[in-house]
Formats: sequence, structure tokens, C-alpha cells
Amino acid sequence: MTNPLQRQRYLRDTVATASPARLLVLLFDRLVLDLAQAESAQRDGRREIANERLCHAQDIVLELRMSLDVDAWDGAPGLAALYMFVLRELVQANVLLDPERTRTCRELVEPLRDAWREVAAQVGTPSMTGSVA
Repeated sequence: MTNPLQRQRYLRDTVATASPARLLVLLFDRLVLDLAQAESAQRDGRREIANERLCHAQDIVLELRMSLDVDAWDGAPGLAALYMFVLRELVQANVLLDPERTRTCRELVEPLRDAWREVAAQVGTPSMTGSVA
């Protein structure tokens, strides 16, 4: 099996066997990576790459929002509003090729990622130091 095929299989197996908390960490890791890459591409004027990364980030944020049960806890509606704000900002960052908006979104989601890493670690999942590329 070639390296790319091994990598795909590893990622597929990781997602298939991950706990819900670990899945959230994986999504947030990828979201932060997408935003960092998009910001860099925007600063370098590489619109196509920035667009690709921002669209993927938007997909992740939308998935996070759609999977959130707003009736599950008191803070859920606020989190839902934050997700929608980030989604709107990512659209604007893409349309306007605005790396500052992208940076702001990354800075908003990094603490959420870190919080989910802590939660996942507390419920006994493996180390959360890796990320999805």
C-alpha cells in the first residue's frame, strides 16, 4: 500500500473508531488548520487556495452548528449563535479576501478546540496532540 493510501486508511479508521469528543477535536483541529492555511493564502494573494480552505472551514462550522442540540444545555444557543457568526464572517472573509476576518475566526475557534481537547482527555480518549491534515 502506498503512503497516500495508508494515510487515507489511517484517517478513515481513526474517524470510524473515534469517540464523539474525539470527533469534535478532529473537526476543530481541521477547522483551525483550514483557517491558518486560508489566512496565509489570503496574505499571499492566492485566492484559489484561500477559497478552497475557507469553503472547507464553512462546511465544518455548518456541520458543528447542525449537530448542536440547542436544547441540551443552557449555553447551547449562545454557541449556536457563535457558529453562525463565524460562518457569516468566513463568507465575508472569502468574498473580500480579508485575512484579518479569517484570523479573527481562527482566534474564536481555537479556545473551543482547546476546551474539547480537555473534555476528550477527561473522558479517557487518547492524546489529542495530533491533528487532521
